[in-house]
Formats: sequence, C-alpha cells, structure tokens
Amino acid sequence: MTARISRINPDTLHETPGYHHVTVVETGRTAYLAGQCPLDQGGSLVGRGSLAVQVDQVVVNALAALAAVNAQPQHVVRSVMYVRSDVREDLGLAWHRLTTSALGPAFTSASTLLGVAQLGFAGQLVEVDLTVALPD
Repeated sequence: MTARISRINPDTLHETPGYHHVTVVETGRTAYLAGQCPLDQGGSLVGRGSLAVQVDQVVVNALAALAAVNAQPQHVVRSVMYVRSDVREDLGLAWHRLTTSALGPAFTSASTLLGVAQLGFAGQLVEVDLTVALPD
C-alpha cells in the first residue's frame, strides 16, 4: 500500500515561507536518511568556505540517497537543515538554495532550519537530515 502524505498549515498558525507546519503519513514504510554532508564520493569536503557550493553537494548527495531507496524529494515528510553560522543571511541563503534546487519539494513538508556552532567535519558549513515516506 502506498503511503498517503498530507501537508497542513492550520489557520491558527503563522504563514510559512514554503514549508508546512504539519505533515501526516497515513500508511507505509519510512526511511531515515543520515545527515547528508558536503562530501564527494571519496569522502573529501567540497567547497571549503563556500556555503553555496556545499549546499549544492548536499543536494547531490541527498538525491542519491533518496534514489537508493526508490524515493524522490516529494516523498520527504520531515527535514532539518543545519547551517554553521549565526548570521541570519547565511541561513536564508541556505534555505533559498535548497528550496529552489532539484531537492526543493522535500522542504514543503515539516521543516526546521537551524544555525549551529559546529558540524562534524572540519570546514563543513551545512548538513541536511531527511525522513522519507517510502513509495511502494
């Protein structure tokens, strides 16, 4: 049975810049993707010092992880984006670049964007964590 996904913005909550406050999955299997980092296939960090380049690599990696479980961005039901910065403009740049990428439909579900002090790899500026309602 294919999962039915509903995305809801209750009238009693504030408007959002594209995501939904609530995502409901009626049935089906779920995949939890590890945080996707700006690493190339060999495990090397790409785009040192460039948030835009690192976001683009995260998109490539997330799309590959989704494809590995036969899923697409619209099957994502929860996302968390981590940006190593306390500058609001950096968070906005990451949000805009992610939501306008090929991965963009993933961020219409319940989403959280966080500015953080540190990420796992030296020089890493962004990481994206996705939860997916798998199609049959």
